[in-house]
Amino acid sequence: MSVNDLSAVLWRERELLELLTFKLEEEQLLLAAGRSRWVSHASREVEQVLERLRSTGLERAASSAEVAEEWGVPADAPLRDVVAAAPNGPWGEILAAHLTAMVQLTTQIGALRDANDRFLRTSAQATEETLAGALAGPATYDATGTSGSATDAARLFEGNL
Repeated sequence: MSVNDLSAVLWRERELLELLTFKLEEEQLLLAAGRSRWVSHASREVEQVLERLRSTGLERAASSAEVAEEWGVPADAPLRDVVAAAPNGPWGEILAAHLTAMVQLTTQIGALRDANDRFLRTSAQATEETLAGALAGPATYDATGTSGSATDAARLFEGNL
């Protein structure tokens, strides 16, 4: 493999990172809108992109190892070290641009993942509180000897569950 092949793999990886960013934003919009019906579909799509990223990451590692050895860097060197070892010419700038874009995308992805996690935790907590308020506690008796709780009363829940 050549440095051209490494650059092509990095492009594919960048495209997948952008797709992952989109899928996480899509998931966030569904969570914010309370459209929980579709969250599982969005989460599945996120997992599919992550799987594609894993395989592309392996391909990148193999391409990077070959280029690293060509440029006198250990085969297991991180991409940052391979970029730093690039000979004079355009490849150093091209690979550095890939690396910069990928770092920015992974930072955005981390922020989106954290925000989505907060949405999910808040939603789960709200659901638990709603259910706890709807379920009757232990029955107590009043002065006439009848139960003080109406456990057979109907309850109506509204929402986008």
